[in-house]
Amino acid sequence: MITTRAAIARGPQLGWEQAELRLDEPKAHEVRVKFAAAGLCHSDHHITNGDAKVRFPIVGGHEGAGVVEAVGPDVRRVNVGDRVVCSYIPACGGCRPCSTGHQNMCEKGLNAATGMFLDGTFRFHLGDEDLGGFCSLGTFSQYAVVSEWACVPLADDIPFEIAALVGCGVPTGWGSAVYAAGVRAGQTVVIYGAGGVGSNAVQGARYAGAKNVVVVDPVAFKRDMAKTFGATHTFADAGSAHDFVVETTWGQLADHAICTPGVVTEDIVNAAVQVVGKGGKVVVTAVSKLGEPAIHVHAGSLISYQRQVRGALFGDCNPLYDIPRLLGLYRSGDLKLDELITRRYRLDEVNDAYRDLDDGTNIRGVIVHE
Repeated sequence: MITTRAAIARGPQLGWEQAELRLDEPKAHEVRVKFAAAGLCHSDHHITNGDAKVRFPIVGGHEGAGVVEAVGPDVRRVNVGDRVVCSYIPACGGCRPCSTGHQNMCEKGLNAATGMFLDGTFRFHLGDEDLGGFCSLGTFSQYAVVSEWACVPLADDIPFEIAALVGCGVPTGWGSAVYAAGVRAGQTVVIYGAGGVGSNAVQGARYAGAKNVVVVDPVAFKRDMAKTFGATHTFADAGSAHDFVVETTWGQLADHAICTPGVVTEDIVNAAVQVVGKGGKVVVTAVSKLGEPAIHVHAGSLISYQRQVRGALFGDCNPLYDIPRLLGLYRSGDLKLDELITRRYRLDEVNDAYRDLDDGTNIRGVIVHE
């Protein structure tokens, strides 16, 4: 057992608290990772805002990269000393989703909201309290015990700060465009929200060959950054974007709409449904506030245009294939990841980081562990 410093949440609206935790040794199919970097994803902000149903107290963080320090019995995927990026959804390879090409729905990820391991126990402890790590990771801790199935080997030339981002935000956004929406060359795509996930939906749509990549975001900084990632047109509101799409497509409307705001609302989804034309597809990647419906669409508007509305988890990506693939595109200069990082923070600045996110001054913040 070792001691680790971590940022934990004790309940909604309480922010993140610094704590010294005890960490158990890894058990079968588990490894201990010393994290070098952790991404500051909006999903962790949903915990402290009360929009995510989790078991409190909980160790935050589900984007992370570091080095394997210890392994438990029967571990085969990685070894001590390996550099790894952790996928927030594990990929065991043997369950029904994994074996049918849907690693993003691996059955080993069933305890994401509690952080409890499959044997019914926890690895983090604070006094008499047992704590789980968010998505069974807890990358807001200097050290964590995680499933070997959440570990993807990382090449030596990829910085940890970059690698942390491909554990969630990058594939979620990229895959929402390339896989879930199925963007094709020459198409028109409208993306609502240009933060850490939406920026990568922009990159995915542009790389897939979309002619018009239209971004809707009320924050000027994010609209400007969206152009860096491949947006062809940006608007502060959905109405202006809709008018542009009508004009530029001669009334045929968009082929796809992707919803990637910090919090998705009914108004955003309705705008997305109305902006796509015949056979158009709406992909919902963001989550809504608890108790607030985000999808309430008249059936006629779907049937008459044969529109589709679907959700996307991890952007339909397969971690073991797509994480190395995306890093390969970064290596070749075809995927911008350095530009995603607006600011780096210490672990004790995590609350400042999320205030910056709320203020719209961050695309993606990164915690650099000491």
